[in-house]
Amino acid sequence: MRPTSTAGVELTGLRKSFGTIQAVRGIDLRIAPGETVALLGPNGAGKSTTIDMMLGLLLPDAGSVSLFGRPAAAAVAAGQVGAMLQTGNLLRFLTVRELVSMMASLYPNPLPVAEAIEITGISELAGQRTDKLSGGQSQRVRAALALVANPELLVLDEPTVAMDVEGRHQFWTFMRRVAASGKTVVFATHYLEEADSYADRIVLMARGRIVADGPTTEIKATVGLRTIRATLPGADLATLRSLPGVRAAESRGEAVVLTCQDSDSAIRALLSGFPAVRDIEISGAGLEQAFLALTGDEPVGPDGDQPDGDQPDGDQPDGDLTLEALR
Repeated sequence: MRPTSTAGVELTGLRKSFGTIQAVRGIDLRIAPGETVALLGPNGAGKSTTIDMMLGLLLPDAGSVSLFGRPAAAAVAAGQVGAMLQTGNLLRFLTVRELVSMMASLYPNPLPVAEAIEITGISELAGQRTDKLSGGQSQRVRAALALVANPELLVLDEPTVAMDVEGRHQFWTFMRRVAASGKTVVFATHYLEEADSYADRIVLMARGRIVADGPTTEIKATVGLRTIRATLPGADLATLRSLPGVRAAESRGEAVVLTCQDSDSAIRALLSGFPAVRDIEISGAGLEQAFLALTGDEPVGPDGDQPDGDQPDGDQPDGDLTLEALR
């Protein structure tokens, strides 16, 4: 058994440009061994480029990457890093067991093939040919290929993108088991609820820089917004928006939703001006609200990062390999 390093993941002063596009503009990031970290950001935030440099697929223009005390390429060669990528296809005409076994043979200290298959919940697929798998099944096999290396660091790029609700639940069930074994997990996802539910920590990027870093509760608290939901048929939205402390107002059928910077002032004004209001609920900002506020209200797209920031997925300068974004 190779010893587990205490150094973890260290990105120092990372910068990367593609022509005039500054994809990453000085990233400093430390991830302790055993942490589960979600890397989020809107399209063009620089997430894909950061992940590529973390995996040694791209060389930074400036700065350094250290994985468990080693350069990225050396850590990968030592089998300390496993990655689940969206790009590329599974080798065809092999059974799932044959493919996982072949992958295991490439690493110095792999998990037993049967264990990797069991942990990732693909036992029923083990005898099936890879070219006969659905999109969600292929994603689960990709997870087994990353895990069989027995890595210290797992990097997951949009791991549940083709899975249905049940498949996503099963995936994160086994990933909790993997994280509980002490492995470091960095994942990118378009599903904010996954980051909210499964990450110990969120690193939020925008315009090539880290704009927030901390536990989900801390990220939400930085926004300082609260939401008031209430039943108020026929309410005039313009009047609601003019209430003290209210930043935005929406109607949803007979209900209204007020986004507030000062919920105390807003609720007093609401009760005073609209005595018919009922069924009032007040809640703190959700991760989506924090995401939009901290990244300048940039939209979350269904695909990978696009300029400005990252190059379009699969379309970086010649010789560069990309991971599809995680935002």
